[in-house]
Amino acid sequence: MNDFLELVRHRQSDRGYLDKPVEPEKIAKIIEAARLAPSACNSQPWHMIVVDEPTKCAELADALQSVGMNKFTSQAPCHIVVVMEQPNFSARLGGWIKNKHFPLIDCGILAAHITLAATDLGLGSCMLGWFDEPKVRRILGIPRSRRVLLDITIGYSAQQQREKTRKPVDEISSHNKY
Repeated sequence: MNDFLELVRHRQSDRGYLDKPVEPEKIAKIIEAARLAPSACNSQPWHMIVVDEPTKCAELADALQSVGMNKFTSQAPCHIVVVMEQPNFSARLGGWIKNKHFPLIDCGILAAHITLAATDLGLGSCMLGWFDEPKVRRILGIPRSRRVLLDITIGYSAQQQREKTRKPVDEISSHNKY
């Protein structure tokens, strides 16, 4: 897609996927787009784990389906798990001074890059934050000292494009004052 606004309009949270693997070249492009995401003080406080082995995807889907949610994850042929890493000294100091945890913001930007890159490549995606984090850590060998922030499902969507329902611009933005 050449038009960014059109790309953003097209991106949606897909909760149904075709039984079709995602090509490794497309995953590599998504990871490269994510790698280029900006972060506070260029800290890059993230680690991405690509999960595309079917048995491992099934195990992961089980951990994502806590309290009856996220049943669709069993269909996803690929997951990108976002793990928050420690920021560099500058970002940590700046966060302490400004009372902001920049790694959370940075990982959010990373996730946006992942989902927009997936859309640009004709793939669907969905960001998930509700899951059994200790179980995900065990399945993927993630140290207990790290936070698993998101699982992003990636695949060929089985869903129709939906109309976006959003608040009017004047309700969510203003100029020169609140």
